[in-house]
Order: sequence, then C-alpha cells, then structure tokens
Amino acid sequence: MKESARESLRNGVKDKLARNELVLSMTVRLVGTVEIAGIARTAGFDSIYIDVEHSSFSLDTTGQICMASLAVGITPFVRVPSIAPDFISRVLDGGALGVIAPHIQSPQDAARVVRAAKFPPLGDRSFTGSLPHFQFRTFPTTEMFEALNEATMVIVMIESAEALAAVDEIAAVDGVDMLFIGTNDLCSSFGIPGQLDHDSIRDAYARTIEACRTYGKHLGVGGLSAHPKLAGEFVKLGGRYVSTGTDLSFLLSAATARAKQMRDV
Repeated sequence: MKESARESLRNGVKDKLARNELVLSMTVRLVGTVEIAGIARTAGFDSIYIDVEHSSFSLDTTGQICMASLAVGITPFVRVPSIAPDFISRVLDGGALGVIAPHIQSPQDAARVVRAAKFPPLGDRSFTGSLPHFQFRTFPTTEMFEALNEATMVIVMIESAEALAAVDEIAAVDGVDMLFIGTNDLCSSFGIPGQLDHDSIRDAYARTIEACRTYGKHLGVGGLSAHPKLAGEFVKLGGRYVSTGTDLSFLLSAATARAKQMRDV
C-alpha cells in the first residue's frame, strides 16, 4: 500500500509533547555544517533549533542543517530573525518543522506567524511543490497541506514585559503550538538583566504556564543552560521543551575541561 503524505512526515517533538514527555533541544549558532545534526542525535537530543536571529547563518546553511536533521531523525526548528512572512516560508520550505518567532508583543503578531507558517485553510503560506520533508516525493496537494499543517509547529517567544501582559491573548491564538519563554531577554525587559531567579521572572513563568494550561498550549524555555536547578523547577511546573544550551557553549565547556585536565596531569 502506498504511503500517504501524513504517514511519511512525523514531527517527533510534537509526538513527545502530546505524550507529556520531556523534550531536550540544542541550539545551533556556530557549527554551520550538516554534521551537527548527527552529533546532536548521538548526544541524545530530540531537537535542534537553528538560531538565525543570533548567527550569521545563511538560508542555504539553515536548509542544509534542517535536511540533515530530518535524515537522522531529530526535529529541526529555526528561530527566525523577525516575523516577516517571506522569511518564515523560506526556512520552512528548506526543511524546518517549525519556527520559533521572536519579538512577539501581541496576539496580532502571533496570528501573523500562524498565517505565514500554515497552508490554507489555516494560513496563506505559498506552496512550492516538492519539499525535503517528503524526500521530494509528490502527493496530492490537499494531502501535503494537511500533513504539513499538522507537523509544522508555531512557537512564539514570550520575552518582554509587553508580551507577558498579553500572554493570555497570545496563548488563545489558534494555530500557536507553544509559548517559549526567553528568560534572558525577559530579564532585560524587566530591568533586571542576568537575574534569572528574580521573583518577577518566577511570576512570569507561573503566568505563562497558567495561560498554556488554559488554552492547551505547550510550554518551552531558553536561557537556563547555566542554571540546571532553575530548569528543573521549570520542568516541575509543567514545562516540557527545554533549550539546554548552544553548540558554542558545549564546545567551550568540553574544551576548557579537557585543557584543565591535561594541565593538571
């Protein structure tokens, strides 16, 4: 029996979140080669997110890493530098299974991302034909739209006081899958840069978690890689998507430890 579009495309992160399982992600902003996907998979990560907001990666590099991730069986997300529809559609066409959208301030911003990421009738994303998600096979257009709409995640960042004030309205937007707390930028927005365990940040977590529960959305967090205790508290509160750190931080940490080890011989 011929495989359908939906059967050929699975988003492993979305499946794990539906089972209320913990998802661990590695951020990629240094290593611009396809090997990073296999390294992340071997290390035990469920997902990588390619940080185009804070790197010099081109669309070509981003697409190559996304396709390599699909091939080794981990879920590729891309943090886009803005919510411009043309950029969102291009990273998704390149192989991403979701976008992480920064600078969300309102439900209107969130809805704009949904429209850019989803095909009709859920959005107005343009269709290009064969895509890497299906190994460039063709299926009936309606099947492909349904499969991609189901598999593609829209993840919006809560990283400012303005976004937090509108968190319930943002969570209520149809098509948004996850609210992702950008802890470092949220601290800066509150005028307390670097104070990740400040009471106002803990309150922001609680408010965002409550909004996610109310509207049936998943919850993620970034910026806690150097604070595993805080990350653990976040998971206990109900967060299930944790950005564990960057390729740069992992490389620097391991290299520093090895240099120290050899100095001490």
